[in-house]
Amino acid sequence: MTFGVRGSSCRGVAVRDREGMCMGVDGFSATECTPVNASDADAVLVTGGSRNVTCRLPRRRVGSYTFKQLIDHNNTSSGTFDQPYWAIWEFRFTNLVRWGAPKMKCPISHMPMTGGPIILMTPGESNADGFTGYLTNRTVNGQIAQQEKGAAIVLEHRFFGHSNPYPDLSVASFKYHTIQQAIDDLEYLANNVVLPFPVATRFHPRMLLGTHWRQLFRKPDVFWAGYASSAVVESIVDFWQYFEPERLTMPKNCSNDIQAVIAHWDQVIASGNTTAFDELKTSFGMGGVVHRTIAQPALELAGTESYLRRYAGKSAPASGWGVEHALSAWANYSSSTLPGLCSGQNIDDCLGTYNTSQSFWTDTSIDNANRSWLWIVCNQMGFLQESAPSGYPTLVSRLIQPIYDERQCQQMFPAAFSSPPVPDVEKTNNAYGGFYLKADRLFTATGLRDPWRFAIVSADGIDVQSTPEQPIVESDAFHCSDLITKNGLADPTVLNVQTQALKYIGDWLSTWEPPVVSVEVNVDLNFKHRAYPIPRR
Repeated sequence: MTFGVRGSSCRGVAVRDREGMCMGVDGFSATECTPVNASDADAVLVTGGSRNVTCRLPRRRVGSYTFKQLIDHNNTSSGTFDQPYWAIWEFRFTNLVRWGAPKMKCPISHMPMTGGPIILMTPGESNADGFTGYLTNRTVNGQIAQQEKGAAIVLEHRFFGHSNPYPDLSVASFKYHTIQQAIDDLEYLANNVVLPFPVATRFHPRMLLGTHWRQLFRKPDVFWAGYASSAVVESIVDFWQYFEPERLTMPKNCSNDIQAVIAHWDQVIASGNTTAFDELKTSFGMGGVVHRTIAQPALELAGTESYLRRYAGKSAPASGWGVEHALSAWANYSSSTLPGLCSGQNIDDCLGTYNTSQSFWTDTSIDNANRSWLWIVCNQMGFLQESAPSGYPTLVSRLIQPIYDERQCQQMFPAAFSSPPVPDVEKTNNAYGGFYLKADRLFTATGLRDPWRFAIVSADGIDVQSTPEQPIVESDAFHCSDLITKNGLADPTVLNVQTQALKYIGDWLSTWEPPVVSVEVNVDLNFKHRAYPIPRR
């Protein structure tokens, strides 16, 4: 493929993104992106300033590739596996006009590059195939790439999706499914990948963007700058605070009624009155439930708010409607919803966690994100989402304690655990810094309504100060809301986060210097080694 520029004065470049948005770059304000003719889709009419010019551009391409990743970073002889990644480098071409005459034509493989950053992101605990949108300027990733004329990469996390060294997700395979191995994946890729476009990664600043693995920012030779969005940094076993942002920010009339219903369930169960308990279960459509820890309605929180907030066309007062109406409204919602949710399945099996013959517990095939995530949860991270401590308001039944989830770890991985395990979060936090990790050029975005808020640096009661080298900027939004461009259009607090991120990262990347390359020379003088810096462009 060749790249050419047509027209006598193509001073600016514009491209049309996947949603049809016309993007002007290089200081050129583009107001149209109109194909010159139907047979030449790469040529667009760029309108701006005092004239119209026509530029030929490479089509937007998101490529899918694989990288030979080490199975075990502690033993390179263990072999490699194919780790998928997706990349786009269109933003790197927007500076081409600086490098030659408008009529220049040259193969892409010989095009000069601007030295823009390589922006790496891993979406975390899922198949990454659906995350290619994070390569475009519909996200902060793409905004940074566009601003800095860089390239963007999305890397799939090991043991998620199709990034698997082995053909199954058995306990034996999970020997190499650890936090440290995942961290080492990012470093090894950064230092060794041969990208599908003309660039030597070590001569360009590299930036890491995501929600985990902030400890990599201790290595500026690997990643010069970082953007941590809602980064969950402190591992916690009993993470009852997961529900606190919801309780504190939802309408008070709704939260009060939910708490009243939960308390009523717990009182009936604690009373030992089996008749009252059976009647309560039946009213919620759970008559067939056997285990009492299943028959608690905390799992049905989503969607109940409209039932509780309005009655006879009126909104509830701040105190709520009270337990009698709330119980009736919630029971009506639950009994009408569960049949469709369970699709004819036995209600105890549908909602329960005790029948270990179900495929949920036995399926070890790859691309099973729930199983891969639970392995990390059960061993290293915790985050067991339970009821609040006694005497504290709770949206979750008091029956739900850490042992409820630790038992499920044993059921999911019987070959690893002979009894319910307690995740070793102390070891994890000591190894990776927890709340108090220090790193230069690390931007952290947090959200007031993020359910993970109490495990991130903006957690209440945690004194982590925002500094120029490690700024922390909070919005009123939710988990990772700042990553999506359009969220900034709807919420000015999100826009503030995005704007500050672009400013900080732009400033940091401008301070990066390329490495010095050592060249061996053989001369008769007592001088054998001389260093030559790679010039910046």
